[in-house]
Amino acid sequence: MTHARLHHLLCALIAATSFGGSTAAWGGPKAYVGNFKDNTVSVVDTDAATVLATLPVAAGPHGMAMTPDGRRLYVSGDGSSQLSVIDTTTDRVLAPVDVGKIPHGLAMLPDGKQVLVGVYGEDRVVWVDTASGAVTHSVAVPKPHTLAVRPDGALAYVASQEPGKFALVVIDLAARSVARSLPLERPPRDLEFAFDGRALYFTMAGVNAVQVLDPANDRIAAQISTGASPHLATLFRGAPSGTVVVQGPGEVLLFDPATHAPRGAVAVGKQPHWIAAAGDGRHVLVTNEGSDDLSIVDLDSRSARTLHVGHAPRKVAVQPAAAPSSPAKVSINNFSFTPATVQVRAGEAVTWANDDGAPHGIRYADGSPGQELLLPQQRFTRAFARAGTYDYVCSVHPYMSGKVIVQP
Repeated sequence: MTHARLHHLLCALIAATSFGGSTAAWGGPKAYVGNFKDNTVSVVDTDAATVLATLPVAAGPHGMAMTPDGRRLYVSGDGSSQLSVIDTTTDRVLAPVDVGKIPHGLAMLPDGKQVLVGVYGEDRVVWVDTASGAVTHSVAVPKPHTLAVRPDGALAYVASQEPGKFALVVIDLAARSVARSLPLERPPRDLEFAFDGRALYFTMAGVNAVQVLDPANDRIAAQISTGASPHLATLFRGAPSGTVVVQGPGEVLLFDPATHAPRGAVAVGKQPHWIAAAGDGRHVLVTNEGSDDLSIVDLDSRSARTLHVGHAPRKVAVQPAAAPSSPAKVSINNFSFTPATVQVRAGEAVTWANDDGAPHGIRYADGSPGQELLLPQQRFTRAFARAGTYDYVCSVHPYMSGKVIVQP
């Protein structure tokens, strides 16, 4: 063994011993980023921080909404009259849905059976049946920009940007009619409910603060002071703080959801536009329209990784976390992987257990992150986001090989 190889193994042994008996990367889901100037959607593996595919969609991808099971993604094209539909199990673009001129915001109903579309160019909100792709209902709303559905599915709030008559328009979803209109002094930009429905956060053009509306009485309960041009604010389930995308300074502002007091900020890219939770809510994804990239933010450590996507990324949608399941297991014993080939479905995980008396490791042929050293009795788990075949060898004993087949 060469001195360089020995040094490498010793360093790896120290590192592996320091981090205990089990290792695993954060098993992030797939995310979809709408690139406004490219008329594409980037498919992102949030765990490996890589772009898996780039899909063509209707011109000017604007709004996004995903079904609760994560199998269908709807993308509005505000340079068209269509919704693009993506099958996320295969990442193929299906037949589009015609909804009317200049569709803007989208919002999925909680049961996933219908998606609401703000058809900006026709002053109406329409219902699209996700099973048939048909437009089933329509309600007149002037210049509907973005929408937010209350988590109980009873009401939808729409940012109406009609000049001189700015408002939040409230739709009774059961009656499919406008229940009331809340006048505003400035154009509403974006709006989102907290995960528990107790607050609706919205922003207005030219106002450097987030408005916190109490849905119980439709009154402003508080304001959250921000830097220049706040765009979207929300509180994700499991998140340690509320979050605000602030475009001027290029940051995600953190706030206390109880007191609405700022808790600091995390720097991201230029002109951040949208934010979505990934996994447990302690990681968020932020699109940066001005720097053509995506920030993957850890809210606990307040750090961010950056991934280049397409031009002018705006909306981002993330597949919901799959229900917990027991990972498939591969035993490393007697200098072999057993079973040598394992099959799982996209989103599922595989655990390698070193049941041998010697150190081993996992190195993938495609260069994706593995585990260079796995000491006896240690384990390594990886979640596989995308269908495909993943060949690997032992990083210490390359003659040992195995394969993971990931089905859609």
